Amino acid sequence: MVSVIGGGIAGSCLAGGLARKGRQVTVYEQQRPGPGAGAFLFIDGRGHDAMEAMGVDRSALHEVSYPLAGLDYEDSRGRRSEMPSRGHRFWLRRNLMGVLSEFVAGSGAELRYGEPITEVTSGDDGHEIRRGADVVAAEGLVVGADGIDSVVRAGLEPGRIPVYAGDVVLYGMTGTPLDSPPATAPAVLHFFAEVAEDGSAGSTFGHIWRPEDPAALWFVRIPREPLPATRDDIGMRPTGEWAETILAATPSIEALVSDFLSHTELVHVSNARDVPLDGARAPQDSVLLIGDADHAITPAAGVGARDALEDGRAVFEAIVGAGSPAEAMTQRRKQIITDREAAQRARRR
Repeated sequence: MVSVIGGGIAGSCLAGGLARKGRQVTVYEQQRPGPGAGAFLFIDGRGHDAMEAMGVDRSALHEVSYPLAGLDYEDSRGRRSEMPSRGHRFWLRRNLMGVLSEFVAGSGAELRYGEPITEVTSGDDGHEIRRGADVVAAEGLVVGADGIDSVVRAGLEPGRIPVYAGDVVLYGMTGTPLDSPPATAPAVLHFFAEVAEDGSAGSTFGHIWRPEDPAALWFVRIPREPLPATRDDIGMRPTGEWAETILAATPSIEALVSDFLSHTELVHVSNARDVPLDGARAPQDSVLLIGDADHAITPAAGVGARDALEDGRAVFEAIVGAGSPAEAMTQRRKQIITDREAAQRARRR
């Protein structure tokens, strides 16, 4: 028996894949089934390989996403670099979740939607999952795939909490076509970084567009004190509330940014957060964490979805192959740390 707490990207793939292999699986997710909402994301070839390994049809994935022609970087000091696409595809999150919702719905997994999990406790005799006034006894493996504010992690490791990663992140989508196409190449993910006079990092503005798409997508990371609020995901706000702050953070590309802002009605605003792996509790074959529940990192890295999907694949292959899910996640953590260290060295160069 496997209980998956969280029916997002990785949780849906893992639960649907295991159920299609004949395993008994229950999925707990507070959102109702369907595509839902959300912003956009980029997933590279490794992430798509992981989804296919768990049984998701690659052609279905390709129907509602498009390939990136490449990624490029420029900063306010004139430095430029380009990277070819490594199987990257652009996704609206709602389109990806539409495919994965159908995948898990047709898998035979038991789906328990619409009621938030408020507590998960784990002991020698099994697990208890609290949903509202109900307490469900769960045998076998519990997988916490419930995101950065994981209830499962809070029960297992109450001291390992998300920390502010130093940036406020805003996502926007133009509601009408830009007055004229940007001077940047289409279907390329563009990053522009402001560099302060002392060489320290400033804001980073990213965008992507295609001539046939009615909307262009953009985001900006602004280093600053965290937003004071009762929650870190502030949600959708009128663009006008943030336009002056965004323009002040992107002076080198003011005209480009102004064009995006003038065609965007709402922006999604949140504090970027990380979940440290230092001192993390070792994964157990009775309960473990995957994805943002275990090792979230600021969107600056751009690999959060891929990391979560590769976690899911590792656990999936361990269970199907009669191996140890805990050992699979132990090795995944080592790989994640190695990948992050390599990315940091590349950025310094």
